[in-house]
Amino acid sequence: MSKLFSKENQDVFMTPLNGNNPVLVQVLGICSALAVTSQLKPAIVMGLAVTVITAFANVIISLIRKTIPSRIRIIVQLVVVAALVTIVNQVLKAFVYDVSVELSVYVGLIITNCILMGRLEAFASINSPWPSFLDGIGNGLGYAYILVAVGAVREFFGRGSLLGFQIIPESFYDLGYINNGMMTMPAMALILCGVVIWIHRAYFYKEA
Repeated sequence: MSKLFSKENQDVFMTPLNGNNPVLVQVLGICSALAVTSQLKPAIVMGLAVTVITAFANVIISLIRKTIPSRIRIIVQLVVVAALVTIVNQVLKAFVYDVSVELSVYVGLIITNCILMGRLEAFASINSPWPSFLDGIGNGLGYAYILVAVGAVREFFGRGSLLGFQIIPESFYDLGYINNGMMTMPAMALILCGVVIWIHRAYFYKEA
């Protein structure tokens, strides 16, 4: 048990959450971050979907890494990811159909997410299953919490709600408060992501 949660494995899990975050540091997965963060609920679902797919794709590729011919490794990785995306998409349609409709083609486009392919090629293909699983969970959550943060800000200021529940009291609107319609536009997702990246780098990469 202690070996499973060794310092090395803890670093594998924790590093993508902050020090080498796929969005904040590597600037990967930006396209979906712009597309699905107009509200909090689809942002959460997309984040969880990417986390699950990344973790299990990592494990599968790690298990078969020594049997994959080098010439076709990218094709095999794409097939594994595509199969997992199809399964997740069907689960979403079965249990959260409204969110599945809202996410539309973006669930299918997880197949092309640079975070997944990057972790499969850079980590899972050369490491054992357990560290690969932790790496997938860490990178997925590192991606997910950025989506959740951006989605929460956009929904709160753009619609006055969170998860569909009205947060800003009606009395505020009676006094003249108006939702910021710009927050619902895709351009604001890009701006917010840029601001978060700027703050992160300013805080963690200060010049000596």
